[in-house]
Amino acid sequence: MAGQQFQYDDSGNTFFYFLTSFVGLIVIPATYYLWPRDQNAEQLRLKSLRRVHGRCLWYRLRHMKSQQSIVPTLKKAALLFGWAIFLLLAYKVSKLDREYQEYNPYEVLHLEAGVSIAEIKKQYRVLSLKYHPDKGGDEAMFMKLAKAYSALTNEEARDNWEKYGNPDGPRVTSFGIALPAWIVDQKNSMLVLLVYGLAFMVILPVVVGTWWYRSIRYSGDQILINTTQLFMHFMYKTPTMNMKRLVMVLTAAFEFDPRSNKEAIIRPTDNIEVPQLIRELGNINVKKKEPPFCYPYSLKARVLLLTHLARMDVSENIEEDQRFVMKKCPALLQELINVGCQLTMMATSRGGLRAPRLTSIENCMKLSQMVVQGLQEAKSPLLQLPHFEEEHLRYCISKKYKVRTLQDLVSLKDSDRRNMLRFLGEEKYDEVMAVLGSIPYINMETKLQVLDDEDSNNVTAGSIVTVTVTLRRKRTSVSSDAKNKTKVWQNKNKGAKKAAKSKKKKLTKKKPVTQQQAKGDKAKHPNGNVAGNRDEESDKQSDTEVDEIAGDDEEEWEALQQSIQRRERALLETKSKVTHPVYSLYFPEEKQEWWWLYIADRKEQTLVSMPNHVCTLKDIEEVRRQPPVCALPHLFFYSGKGDIVVLSGVEF
Repeated sequence: MAGQQFQYDDSGNTFFYFLTSFVGLIVIPATYYLWPRDQNAEQLRLKSLRRVHGRCLWYRLRHMKSQQSIVPTLKKAALLFGWAIFLLLAYKVSKLDREYQEYNPYEVLHLEAGVSIAEIKKQYRVLSLKYHPDKGGDEAMFMKLAKAYSALTNEEARDNWEKYGNPDGPRVTSFGIALPAWIVDQKNSMLVLLVYGLAFMVILPVVVGTWWYRSIRYSGDQILINTTQLFMHFMYKTPTMNMKRLVMVLTAAFEFDPRSNKEAIIRPTDNIEVPQLIRELGNINVKKKEPPFCYPYSLKARVLLLTHLARMDVSENIEEDQRFVMKKCPALLQELINVGCQLTMMATSRGGLRAPRLTSIENCMKLSQMVVQGLQEAKSPLLQLPHFEEEHLRYCISKKYKVRTLQDLVSLKDSDRRNMLRFLGEEKYDEVMAVLGSIPYINMETKLQVLDDEDSNNVTAGSIVTVTVTLRRKRTSVSSDAKNKTKVWQNKNKGAKKAAKSKKKKLTKKKPVTQQQAKGDKAKHPNGNVAGNRDEESDKQSDTEVDEIAGDDEEEWEALQQSIQRRERALLETKSKVTHPVYSLYFPEEKQEWWWLYIADRKEQTLVSMPNHVCTLKDIEEVRRQPPVCALPHLFFYSGKGDIVVLSGVEF
């Protein structure tokens, strides 16, 4: 058996193979994930949004950032440098001599395989004269020729070559380690040991420890665990939470505390600017000594949030901190909603616990809208539109027009709307109409089914009911023709009326038989003709009923199969959460439309099911919920996209 030998790479050839593979494993995935998106595509997207969102704060910040940022250039330079190293190493590897080649004596003698001994001797004689050392030839090449000639003419050497691939017999198997030999050289032992110790005993533990310390402090939604516990405490302590209390709880989050979050900053100028803003705001419960509401970071975050809602002008330093607070608020409010839902489910399952009231959870949703729009709760929703100020509202709420909501504004005739908004120029009026047309309306269709049942539409006591909600997003149509224009939010009511009428027609098709009709039938029966005709008609009617039942069963089966296929596709595909940007004048970050869908009991003021956070609604979306049995009073659909709108509900 052949021996084995392990040796380091003295020539450094195999080390280049290792280094090329290592650099490739880093450069290729890094290019896929870190290569900047096409800046032209982003510029085109911003250009397409300019007509509607051009005045929004987030749009102006994004436009300035895209012009000033050098991060994409640095990323491209770093990735191109990595690819240059990778290609240089690949070129170096391609030029290396192959050390482990299969020995073939025919190739050495420049002969084809299977030639005769005479031809081998003749060729050897010619080449040996050419490469003989005494005649100025290459000695190494002459030795290869002699070895190849011996392998083809000597029987023992030929047998060794055919068995082991070498005329001299079996060779020692050598395994090369793809590291240069100087690494194990005694002169460099201290340096190598120092590098290994620094890499595996200092850098690696620090990186893993930092990652672990950060991961245990945050939840899956990147919210501090301490913040979640704080929300849980106050949500349980105050089941009915009004808007003032909610603002205090929200701004007490540890995300705004510099000791827990390095992004939060307490500036020396806060001692001057924050008290001044407090005096301008008025009563914001400054004297409340309940921790953590009395802490400086909580007080500052509360002041910044309230000044944002009041649309007050602040200094540049305060404005930077205010943007940081506003960016954090939507995620924190979503965490508050999740905490409220968890407490509700715990109170329902265990009993003895106080569940948060429905108003508390809905106040969280309202506050999220208020933060995105930079608007106080009592203010008119018309202030969401551009160029609208407080002094302009008197034109809208006059006795002639009585416009108080966006829906009222859309419902006006174009001539009346233009006359009412006469304080706006043509360009400003067109911009207002463009923004108004971009505000969506959601059409909600609900369907109750008992899945895996023969009659899925028949809901009985104890059935496990599945509520299927189909959401369709539509744009608000602003038409100049008042006769042909239909309010989009009234389409559903008309559809409901039509459905009710159709149901009444179906019910009135089959009239009950009165006693007089029965007597008349009996009187006519002796004649025989009328009775026979009636029997034929009843047979035909029964046949049509059977056909209708069979057709209904087939339709239900096809609908069930289609729903199963839709669910399977939904599980396999990952939908993007980039839907439609929200029109928000004062929010510092691009906000996508989202929606909350939940089932609630208005009488008991409690949630029946956990709210669905619908973040992927572009045109149409189907949501399934399974509420508890006998708990289907109302289904509510709440806008989380930033508009101050009313709840739209459907009664069962």
